[in-house]
Amino acid sequence: MTVLRQDMIRPMKVRNFSVKTQDAYLYHIDKLARHYKRSPDKLSHVELQDYLIYMKESIGLSFSSCNVARSAIRFLYRNILNDETIAMAIPAQRTPKHLPEVLSFEEVMVLINGTKCFRDRLLLMTAYSSGLRLEELVSLKLEHIDSKRMVIRVVQGKGNKDRYTTLSENLLKELREYWRIYKPKDWLFYSTTPENPLSKSSAQKIFSSTKKRTGITRGHGIHTLRHCFATHMLEAGYDIHRIQRMLGHKNLATTMIYLHVTRESISKIKSPLDIYMADEPLAQSPWEDAHDPIDE
Repeated sequence: MTVLRQDMIRPMKVRNFSVKTQDAYLYHIDKLARHYKRSPDKLSHVELQDYLIYMKESIGLSFSSCNVARSAIRFLYRNILNDETIAMAIPAQRTPKHLPEVLSFEEVMVLINGTKCFRDRLLLMTAYSSGLRLEELVSLKLEHIDSKRMVIRVVQGKGNKDRYTTLSENLLKELREYWRIYKPKDWLFYSTTPENPLSKSSAQKIFSSTKKRTGITRGHGIHTLRHCFATHMLEAGYDIHRIQRMLGHKNLATTMIYLHVTRESISKIKSPLDIYMADEPLAQSPWEDAHDPIDE
């Protein structure tokens, strides 16, 4: 595996893959070799397909993990081993479609006001008011806050791209108080020492513990606040293309998913029962006085 591993690293670096992607690809190819106790270049397309099925059905890995493994295998055979036949035998998997879970504005405020300390409060406020991803949130530095232009600069976000997102006036007021109390030197949200940024796991724990403390049951991780940002901006009437740019979405279709969860697009639409019965009340139901199990 040593030579094959080195052969994989070089083209990944040439393609400017992130360190995270490189590590993930190498990890999955190593797991594949250990599973069959043979070098991957000695495996058939049937064995590769069986391995992906094994990961999904026997180990129970998530769709995203299986998809990373599939991408790693395709990259190996297509770009390193130059075997297009086997690469094509590992087809792309159909992506399951899940709508994002969104909190109401009132629930977001309960969450923010339910934090244990001022640092945690500002962390959740920043995530919600600017629509940042988790890694972008913990990577914020003082120099990224532009109070003159009222924007936050996101440096090397997903896809190694810079962008700008909005800086809330209310957030700025609290950030100034936060700076006075905590005196951050470089990282806006730091760990036990100002020299190190807050870890992603710590930020997730802050969200989860606050959610539990406030009794909010919906939302899977701090990324929920990014979903809330996008949905609430759409509900406020902002142009979807502007929201796309602030979120850093390459494809508009990714942003349009939030159209499916806005209150304006769903809850304010009248059912045909209400439309056509508006001027004609329902006749008295023969079961009106009967026992109703729904009331139990």
